[in-house]
Amino acid sequence: MWIPTEHEKYGVVIASFRGTVPYGLSLEIGDTVQILEKCDGWYRGFALKNPNIKGIFPSSYVHLKNACVKNKGQFEMVIPTEDSVITEMTSTLRDWGTMWKQLYVRNEGDLFHRLWHIMNEILDLRRQVLVGHLTHDRMKDVKRHITARLDWGNEQLGLDLVPRKEYAMVDPEDISITELYRLMEHRHRKKDTPVQASSHHLFVQMKSLMCSNLGEELEVIFSLFDSKENRPISERFFLRLNRNGLPKAPDKPERHCSLFVDLGSSELRKDIYITVHIIRIGRMGAGEKKNACSVQYRRPFGCAVLSIADLLTGETKDDLILKVYMCNTESEWYQIHENIIKKLNARYNLTGSNAGEMRNDLYITIERGEFEKGGKSVARNVEVTMFIVESSGQTLKDFISFGSGEPPASEYHSFVLYHNNSPRWSELLKLPIPVDKFRGAHIRFEFRHCSTKEKGEKKLFGFSFVPLMQEDGRTLPDGTHELIVHKCEENTNLQDTTRYLKLPFSKGILLGNNNQAMKATKESFWITSFLCSTKLTQNGDMLDLLKWRTHPDKITGCLSKLKEIDGSEIVKFLQDTLDTLFGILDENSQKYGSKVFDSLVHIINLLQDSKFHHFKPVMDTYIESHFAGALAYRDLIKVLKWYVDRITEAERQEHIQEVLKAQEYIFKYIVQSRRLFSLATGGQNEEEFRCCIQELLMSVRFFLSQESKGSGALSQSQAVFLSSFPAVYSELLKLFDVREVANLVQDTLGSLPTIVHVDDALQAVKLQCIGKTVESQLYTNPDSRYILLPVVLHHLHMHLQEQKDLIMCARILSNVFCLIKKNSSEKSVLEEIDVIVASLLDILLRTILEITSRPQPSGSTMRLQFQDVTGEFVACLLSLLRQMTDRHYQQLLDSFNTKEELRDFLLQIFTVFRILIRPEMFPKDWTVMRLVANNVIITTVLYLSDALRKNFLNENFDYKIWDSYFYLAVIFINQLCLQLEMFTPSKKKKVLEKYGDMRVTMGCEIFSMWQNLGEHKLHFIPALIGPFLEVTLIPQPDLRNVMIPIFHDMMDWEQRRSGNFKQVEAKLIDKLDSLMSEGKGDETYRELFNSILLKKIERETWRESGVSLIATVTRLMERLLDYRDCMKMGEVDGKKIGCTVSLLNFYKTELNKEEMYIRYIHKLYDLHVKAQNFTEAAYTLLLYDELLEWSDRPLREFLTYPMQTEWQRKEHLHLAIIQNFDRGKCWENGIILCRKIAEQYESYYDYRNLSKMRMMEASLYDKIMDQQRLEPEFFRVGFYGKKFPFFLRNKEFVCRGHDYERLEAFQQRMLNEFPHAIAMQHANQPDETIFQAEAQYLQIYAVTPIPESQEVLQREGVPDNIKSFYKVNHIWKFRYDRPFHKGTKDKENEFKSLWVERTSLYLVQSLPGISRWFEVEKREVVEMSPLENAIEVLENKNQQLKTLISQCQTRQMQNINPLTMCLNGVIDAAVNGGVSRYQEAFFVKEYILSHPEDGEKIARLRELMLEQAQILEFGLAVHEKFVPQDMRPLHKKLVDQFFVMKSSLGIQEFSACIQASPVHFPNGSPRVCRNSAPASMSPDGTRVIPRRSPLSYPAVNRYSSSSLSSQASAEVSNITGQSESSDEVFNMQPSPSTSSLSSTHSASPNVTSSAPSSARASPLLSDKHKHSRENSCLSPRERPCSAIYPTPVEPSQRLLFNHIGDGALPRSDPNLSAPEKAVNPTPSSWSLDSGKEAKNMADGGKLISPPVPPRPTQTASPARHTASVSPSPAGRSPLKGSVQSFTPSPVEYHSPGLISNSPVLSGSYSSGISSLSRCSTSETSGFENQVNEPSAAPLGSGPGYGGGSEEPVRKESKTPPPYSVYERTLRRPVPLPHSLSIPVTAEPPALPPKPLAARSGHLENGTRRTDPGPRPRPLPRKVSQL
Repeated sequence: MWIPTEHEKYGVVIASFRGTVPYGLSLEIGDTVQILEKCDGWYRGFALKNPNIKGIFPSSYVHLKNACVKNKGQFEMVIPTEDSVITEMTSTLRDWGTMWKQLYVRNEGDLFHRLWHIMNEILDLRRQVLVGHLTHDRMKDVKRHITARLDWGNEQLGLDLVPRKEYAMVDPEDISITELYRLMEHRHRKKDTPVQASSHHLFVQMKSLMCSNLGEELEVIFSLFDSKENRPISERFFLRLNRNGLPKAPDKPERHCSLFVDLGSSELRKDIYITVHIIRIGRMGAGEKKNACSVQYRRPFGCAVLSIADLLTGETKDDLILKVYMCNTESEWYQIHENIIKKLNARYNLTGSNAGEMRNDLYITIERGEFEKGGKSVARNVEVTMFIVESSGQTLKDFISFGSGEPPASEYHSFVLYHNNSPRWSELLKLPIPVDKFRGAHIRFEFRHCSTKEKGEKKLFGFSFVPLMQEDGRTLPDGTHELIVHKCEENTNLQDTTRYLKLPFSKGILLGNNNQAMKATKESFWITSFLCSTKLTQNGDMLDLLKWRTHPDKITGCLSKLKEIDGSEIVKFLQDTLDTLFGILDENSQKYGSKVFDSLVHIINLLQDSKFHHFKPVMDTYIESHFAGALAYRDLIKVLKWYVDRITEAERQEHIQEVLKAQEYIFKYIVQSRRLFSLATGGQNEEEFRCCIQELLMSVRFFLSQESKGSGALSQSQAVFLSSFPAVYSELLKLFDVREVANLVQDTLGSLPTIVHVDDALQAVKLQCIGKTVESQLYTNPDSRYILLPVVLHHLHMHLQEQKDLIMCARILSNVFCLIKKNSSEKSVLEEIDVIVASLLDILLRTILEITSRPQPSGSTMRLQFQDVTGEFVACLLSLLRQMTDRHYQQLLDSFNTKEELRDFLLQIFTVFRILIRPEMFPKDWTVMRLVANNVIITTVLYLSDALRKNFLNENFDYKIWDSYFYLAVIFINQLCLQLEMFTPSKKKKVLEKYGDMRVTMGCEIFSMWQNLGEHKLHFIPALIGPFLEVTLIPQPDLRNVMIPIFHDMMDWEQRRSGNFKQVEAKLIDKLDSLMSEGKGDETYRELFNSILLKKIERETWRESGVSLIATVTRLMERLLDYRDCMKMGEVDGKKIGCTVSLLNFYKTELNKEEMYIRYIHKLYDLHVKAQNFTEAAYTLLLYDELLEWSDRPLREFLTYPMQTEWQRKEHLHLAIIQNFDRGKCWENGIILCRKIAEQYESYYDYRNLSKMRMMEASLYDKIMDQQRLEPEFFRVGFYGKKFPFFLRNKEFVCRGHDYERLEAFQQRMLNEFPHAIAMQHANQPDETIFQAEAQYLQIYAVTPIPESQEVLQREGVPDNIKSFYKVNHIWKFRYDRPFHKGTKDKENEFKSLWVERTSLYLVQSLPGISRWFEVEKREVVEMSPLENAIEVLENKNQQLKTLISQCQTRQMQNINPLTMCLNGVIDAAVNGGVSRYQEAFFVKEYILSHPEDGEKIARLRELMLEQAQILEFGLAVHEKFVPQDMRPLHKKLVDQFFVMKSSLGIQEFSACIQASPVHFPNGSPRVCRNSAPASMSPDGTRVIPRRSPLSYPAVNRYSSSSLSSQASAEVSNITGQSESSDEVFNMQPSPSTSSLSSTHSASPNVTSSAPSSARASPLLSDKHKHSRENSCLSPRERPCSAIYPTPVEPSQRLLFNHIGDGALPRSDPNLSAPEKAVNPTPSSWSLDSGKEAKNMADGGKLISPPVPPRPTQTASPARHTASVSPSPAGRSPLKGSVQSFTPSPVEYHSPGLISNSPVLSGSYSSGISSLSRCSTSETSGFENQVNEPSAAPLGSGPGYGGGSEEPVRKESKTPPPYSVYERTLRRPVPLPHSLSIPVTAEPPALPPKPLAARSGHLENGTRRTDPGPRPRPLPRKVSQL
């Protein structure tokens, strides 16, 4: 049975539990659990991290911990009773854990590792605390370390600052807000500013001494030296080293190091040095032999120095290496360290290298000596030995200390300087002699000469001595003493001290009495002494005072002299001195009372000096323990009162001020004296004592109430009194009751003059006095506090009103509130709050307003409260408001007499609250403080909103106050620190437990107040729509549910007022855009907004318009959310642009918001420019341009535009658009805009700008002709699935690819933009399941653009680089073909069932436009029958063959391989079943009978087959001329196979079967073009072919999707492999129509190239490899061929046909007959076509060329929707080479070869590339035709460029030369195609007209054109209309 647990309430999981049992709760190790019930070894409860899920778990898995339970029962709360530091550590480490992992993810390695170390340290420390074996001090230390690390980690991770008191977290509810503020600020300052240490310690450790010539023991002496004052400032650290330079006592490491303590900050400066002196112990001379002498001397060795400043700035972790210098002359040894510091190099030199301390009584420095030679020729080697001798004559043992690190010794030996009679030692020694041994003791110095001879004896020759204490009891004075050197014999016994103690010891003493002796001794010895003692004095006056009883007559004098005695002497003997004074007072108070009082005052004030401050405890101890003057209080009070009474009359106040300054200790003596008296007498004279004190304070009050008249002395005295008066309170409390003292103090402070302006200095002191009063022990008692509070508040009010001493006021107020704890509902506290509210609330609000409105100094982004006291005042206000109860609020509101006053108060407090909410009010990590402040604010607002409702509604309505209220509420809700969603789960839980969600509370309050407004709501529409919308966007469901209905209310009231809610709508839309772009709002909000409002308006009369508004706003939200999500991405991608386009269109079409529309135009423009989509950028800017007129209307400043007229802005836009069209190579569009702006300039006669514009226009024409343009690919993209953004979801688009971008690259780019999308592998339309899927599917394939206007493309003579623009611009329609089999597939012949599904896509806007992609508006799908497919395939192949033959004839190919391969592919396929498969499929009886409607098409197919044979035959003839020797066998094989093919087609002779169809060659009819430049031919007759431009690399053939004949493919591949010029056929694949008749791309109805290739040189090998884009293999999906994209040809096919023969230039082929070699050059282009037969009359050898009609339309399949046009004869261009007709006769008009050269610059159609290249074509002009035939008519003239020269090309009418082809085997003339003429235009058109305007051509002499079929729909927006 489950029993509720009594004690087992809380535990930690020690092993993970999976929870697999029924009702099991899964737990992780380390989880904390709260236990509710238990049963047989199981507990039921929940994990604290997820309290909603309850379950059972085994009790053995949980370690129980102590905890206390709050709210026992259903909602009980368990709080662990462990140390709060442990609790904090645990929760903090949990929070850090998740953030720490994120650091790793964000690649913040440094912080990741540092935090890891800190976390480990904290865990270690936590273990130590938990074990609980630490001492109290150690525990404190550990906690300090823990909290320091926690704070560091929190700061690094941007977490909140934790307020702590003694290392434990503080609950803000348990302390006052002012105290909380102080704790926070203290921690913040501590964090910001490291505390400067006032004193420092220097630790020195000697490691080793490295030197080249060691071998002797050494002494190393460290000390600190002040180079500024040239004196040592520390004791010495003394260390002995062995012969190896290592410390002599390795077993005592403590001797190797020392600590120099108490260095002040001022001493850490550059001129303080560590000096190291090294003395060697050994022979006199360093180089002496070892056996020379056995005696050891102390000899100077070396010195090193180190600046302390360098030590601090350097890296202190490493050991320091000091250079040791040696002295050049030993006499300089005493100052070697100074020389090194001063860098006097001559006096020392470098030797080897390395680097002490202590403290006690008498310090003696052995300075120097002056000695005589003593009868020797050289100076002596003097050694000094020192002893301390006591009065008995015994030597004192172990009282000479050489320095810390060495034990004290009994005697001292100086070092020896070699041959020096004036040695300087400067060695400092410490003599720690006990005080009792001082009297009668003396120091003796013995001087010996050290011989260097073998015996090494030391001979005594003199001594000096100095007594330590004089006869009068004074010790040896500090300073330098010159001692007499008394001579003596070598063997003199100095043990008997009486023999010499009577002698004089110092020359200073001799001076007066014994001049003889003075003269007698020339030798001297100098020492310096310094005494540090508390019991021995060198001062005679001090001695006299202390021995006053021996000389009673001198008392007055001694007391007078006390002030002259040095303070350090007095404090040394403080207790004795005080005993003396009170002894004298007891002796005769009448006589000495005043003098003793003055002396006491002097001593007390002496201790106020910072120098002697630390002696105060000595005096305190004296008063408590040693003072015995039980009667002294009477005299002290009497004298003190006497002084106070004299203040007002006294001229000089200095002495009185001294007395007042000492009042604290005077009162201490008075009180202690009275207590002693009471103890002794049992409390006698109590009343008398009280009266004395009262009278004394009366005198004080009188003196305080006086106003200073003219002189400031009185006010100075008042100030002195006030500053020391608060210290008296605690003394008075020892004798009086609290209330009595409080009243005394109140009366005293109340007597101060109330005038504020009198003396600012005094005012400040008054306030400080009040401050100290508040801080005193007296004020902490509630009884006394109630008495003192009015005085305190009165003074505060005065100062705050004047805005003076604000810092002090803030401090006092903080202290006042610190004492009033939260929730203390004691009556006294409530009364205090009453008093404070009445006195200070209003002034406090005003003060905060005043301070915050002051202009901050520059750079004040730092915390406000660090420069001023805002923070403290705010904390005080919050404290006060938190303490206020209902009663206080009610009293406050009732206290206002008029509504005006109440209104002012409310406005003031709302304004202050708005200031408190500001983010900069507190530092960003002060969340605790902010939450407390918000809690107080919301509580206060709830109280005040009642007052608002009661007083300011209906007829008293006040807009300003209500507006202020709503504004405050909105910014309150929007505060960052209340957005709980951003908090960690644990922090969120804590906040909710403590305060709840304050946003919801405030939201409900807003709603309630709004409902109260009634008709006054109209005042706030539309002003409050934006603020309320911002509130509803906060992701808090409850808040949204409360606030969204307000919009319905607004719509309703607006409807009532104006019959619509346009205002509401406009404001909503405007604010939504700005708020959502800031990142507010989400999908849930959109749904909630929609559902709540729709539900609300169901019953309204205006429901329809309401639904429309809600729908509009919802749709806008969808787009804005998509836009925001897209903009979060890094780089610009299609998604961003598409989203912006969607939003921009929405603003224009649905919302008609012009300003927003223009803003988004510019956002889109910026995106395009960033992505380098310059054409799209230009189109985007055009949208804004179209909104403007050429007018002088002034326009305001907007976005980046200045204030200007509409004309100026439109001009600026035009120029920007032209620049972008130029950069996007869309020059035709730029030209139109140039013309428009030129018209404007012309109309204003602005010829300067007009000239510039015309030049710009001209430059654009040049660019069209000269620069390379790449034709982009187009791709159709379908976005399917619900996971796509709204603007893409389940829609299809056509996208214009980037330069060089192929399908695979495009597909990859799209998958990168949508990383979660799945690419669909088929092109079929997806079904409904895909549309509705919760996923993203992408369907991508390439499509072919169908230009709307074919006119320019069909016109002859138009260069390809002009045509290329019209192929890929202004495209609305795109096409995609998919082959499939219908019915059963015939395995023998697949063509019978091969259909093509042709899909046409129509866009909403033409490409290119404002985006790279547009949505598909309409799609049409038609099917093409197998027969139509076959016709199209043959048309494509015939066209390709013609192109290649033409290129070969005009020698545009560098080698013949492409033609060879093409011929081989067609003939081979035909022989092996290619064309014959068509015969089998469509020419059989069954098919003709079953498809009677296909009669014409069958005839057309037959025509094409025969035409193909005709072309092949002609191609073979051309091939024979140019085929190289090693390819002859292949040629022969082709010829043989061709006859097999002919026979399989049943062709014997063409003329017998069918009249020759007109043959169209791509470059039009024969033309003659003469260039003024001379023929450009090389000597051997070969062509000079210029290098082609890099961009003109031709594309290779597409792959075919299915092979017509694998054998053909194989052969073609073989040819490819064997080709000599592998580069020419490098990437050739069988073209769709060569090896495949089932190709997806061979199925185009208009697959005739209008100009598949024009005159072009083949690139050199090196050039070709540069252009990988064209070279790369294309996607498996081929682009369908069409009139726009003809079947591409191989690179080497890009040459125009070379001349088959040339009389002047014999060929190298030996097999050709002479006549063949002499054949005239062929025309550069020719054409084969069928249709209505034209008459061909070859009369008398004259060729009449009839016009060339386009392909007849009736052969087109019904599936065609655009007119099937012939490969319209290539547009005439002045740059095209001359073209000549074929003549039937091989001999007529044979020309011996008049050769002219014409440059050709043309475009070619490659896959998506427009190539331009300039090359030379050699042509033969031939004899002029006497008959003026149509074909010979001049084609017009125009500027041409010949061989780089810019002279116009002259064109003349020429008769084409005769031309013959020999059939190889039959050796008879082959019937030639007739009618090679081309329509002629009257004159070349100006380029471009309006780019899409139709141009009519004139057809001369019966030249005809068939109607190109129905025109497609016009472009909705031509460039000319931009």
